[in-house]
Amino acid sequence: MKSTVVVVAAVIVAPGGRVLAAQRAEPAALAGGWEFPGGKVDPGENERAALVRECREELGVEIAVGERVGGDWPLSPGYVMRVWLCSLISGVPEAKEHLALRWLGPGDYYDVDWLGADRPIMKTVENLLPR
Repeated sequence: MKSTVVVVAAVIVAPGGRVLAAQRAEPAALAGGWEFPGGKVDPGENERAALVRECREELGVEIAVGERVGGDWPLSPGYVMRVWLCSLISGVPEAKEHLALRWLGPGDYYDVDWLGADRPIMKTVENLLPR
């Protein structure tokens, strides 16, 4: 039986309930859509460590990983996403692997075209953040 690939995602929260959205550059089917930054967990890697590594590689920032959001979020067959609330420790996010980055605050969380897998996460996160 094929094992499930775990993808981790960071909901980076800034003061005022702002969250960081990242616009996909690839693959072509997802390019232009918006997501929470993150990526696949490498074999033998801890999920939280993968999240820290991915944010360092994709955004050039150091994060603190906080509480997990929900359970396993389904992606394509054979893939699940696990999501954590995070905060910036140092650095200013840069779009190293994305087309663009955008901070979204209460009232404009849905001003971007979230990818199908990330939209329900945003709805859940919205209820966890201060208004």
